[in-house]
Amino acid sequence: MKDHVVLKMYEPLAGDASMPNWQDYINDKSVVRETVNAEIDRVLHDLGLKVWVTKEYKSAQATWTADERREGLHRTYRVVFQQDYELPEDLVDRLLHLPSVEMASRLSVGSAHLPQPEVSTQTSFAAPDVADLIHLRYAQSFTKGIPSVRMAVLDTGLNLSHKELQGKVAASADFVDLEGLNTSDFIGDVAGYDDVPEDEVGHGTHVSGIVAGRGLEMNEGVAPDCTIMAVRVLATMKSGARFVGAGIIDNINAGIKWAADNGADVINMSLGIKHTGGGLPHEDVIRYALGKNVTVVAASGNDGTAERYYPGALPGVIAVGAVDQAGTVAPFTSYGANIAVVAPGVNIYSSYAHNTYAFASGTSQASPFVCGMVALMRSYARLTGNRLNNGDIRTILRDTSDKIDTRLRSEHAGYGLINMADAFKLLVHELA
Repeated sequence: MKDHVVLKMYEPLAGDASMPNWQDYINDKSVVRETVNAEIDRVLHDLGLKVWVTKEYKSAQATWTADERREGLHRTYRVVFQQDYELPEDLVDRLLHLPSVEMASRLSVGSAHLPQPEVSTQTSFAAPDVADLIHLRYAQSFTKGIPSVRMAVLDTGLNLSHKELQGKVAASADFVDLEGLNTSDFIGDVAGYDDVPEDEVGHGTHVSGIVAGRGLEMNEGVAPDCTIMAVRVLATMKSGARFVGAGIIDNINAGIKWAADNGADVINMSLGIKHTGGGLPHEDVIRYALGKNVTVVAASGNDGTAERYYPGALPGVIAVGAVDQAGTVAPFTSYGANIAVVAPGVNIYSSYAHNTYAFASGTSQASPFVCGMVALMRSYARLTGNRLNNGDIRTILRDTSDKIDTRLRSEHAGYGLINMADAFKLLVHELA
């Protein structure tokens, strides 16, 4: 297996102007660089290791922007080992002790358990409508969204031919590339960077239906007139009888940056990755997205414990827990991620893979309700000639969600169940 190491340097590498970025290198290996700098090259030479070196990120413009430089994205690189070496366990520690290296981490695969759906051929007549629970119809009386407001769904992709999602996709990309891994347990496309994020298992399609479904044979999405950016960052691996979404964390990072650079107003990440060492997963690139005023919404996790899952546990991310149809916090909701709010996440009916529909439960289903809510608020602000920032959105969520008890905020439910009627009343007042 060809391993990778990601390096964040204190200064950009000399002569990196002609170095390819990782996305381009995946599909075109005609330009290669085999050296890093003198001190790193010495360590690698002493260990008998040969490498290729690429930039980790693609710049948003012809030159690195101030936002990219602020987060150090312009000085982050990927080192790909040319052979299936048995790397020493202390390699990262050796690199971290070098004066030029700020951060180093080995290739890491993040996984997310995908809720086991109940596939159904039934129509929405049999599907519970949770709109009344969160007062969705009141908010939609002001707007159902506008196409210029984009919701990036970073997930297992999207069933591109599903009738509920026709005309909804404004942009798409597939960042799943598992080169160097044993892919025998994976299903479908696992290699190359392209713009065809076809969903083989349905998780991303289910989430996308919740945010923007047309409502033909299911309940209409939360923000049906907004558009979707379909970003495939998770492949599907079969683990026993269960399906697990799995992707290289650094490739997920590339997907986050791509969404932020290509006009996303809201990013939904119905996935969560544990911290297993090194820097916090997604930290730099999430900070970059937030700095561009992109709202990031993420599932809190589904193990019902205080385990922290990322990006939900990162500062500035809106972590979402799940409630059932009575508004009671679902027992599977993980609460270590500093939950901001809760939303419907039990027996949610939505579009699914292979042009079907399914019921599914999880904080994965709750997160897109909040994503859609944010998209509606941003749409209304834009229609009235205003602009919301992330601070405004968090304040509205804090001040209008229905508390589960007398406390302002609780560990298991954050500020409470989203109330879109009260949110829009406050929004309209603030923008008047």
